[in-house]
Amino acid sequence: MSKKKANILLVEDDTNLGFVVKEFLETKGFKVDLQTNGEDGLASFLKNPFDLLILDVMLPLKDGFSLAEDIRKKDKLAPIIFLTAKGLEKDRIRGFKIGGDDYLTKPFSTEELSLRIEAILKRSIFSSSNEEYSHLFSIGKYEFNYYNRNLKTQGSEVNLTKREADLLRLLCLHKNDTLKREIALKHIWGENDYFMGRSMDVYITKLRKYLDKDNSISIINVHGTGFKLEVRD
Repeated sequence: MSKKKANILLVEDDTNLGFVVKEFLETKGFKVDLQTNGEDGLASFLKNPFDLLILDVMLPLKDGFSLAEDIRKKDKLAPIIFLTAKGLEKDRIRGFKIGGDDYLTKPFSTEELSLRIEAILKRSIFSSSNEEYSHLFSIGKYEFNYYNRNLKTQGSEVNLTKREADLLRLLCLHKNDTLKREIALKHIWGENDYFMGRSMDVYITKLRKYLDKDNSISIINVHGTGFKLEVRD
């Protein structure tokens, strides 16, 4: 399978800069959703799967730091790059404390931004897979489209919820290897605790049911560690 680029949320209120960055990143193969205020940015994040977030600090309706704090309540691991016209040390410190991965001061080079994105994604949990940045997966007789949240096989099609799709993608990225519980919980649920763990168990049961038309596929409990999506040839 050819490597696919990441899906990126860009929140930038300067429309000229936003379009320039969006078009440049799309020439690099990334899929980019551009929003122009913090509230629309949060709404898009809650509805769609993203591999990386680029947030301007000075946004209308909800500033970039507040937006990042809201995002971190839902997802502790999604990489965040902050964009700002300010070069103040206190702003950089605040951004990193929230959980930002990088910080670019305007004006910046779009080529440098692209290189920083690539570097961050290579360090992310997705880099353990040969299908990193991909949204299309083959699972036995099934085809899984992560962006569309669609799982289908001959004569059967299921539309997944965002959380089901997020969990199945992580399992696919660790196919025939163990996905640790704490990684899945922190990435999808935002916390690693008992009640979130019970919720994940329910979603695992649902995914098993969706995949039960192919006997070569199993989602195995790895005791005390996590789960393994096993696909036998």
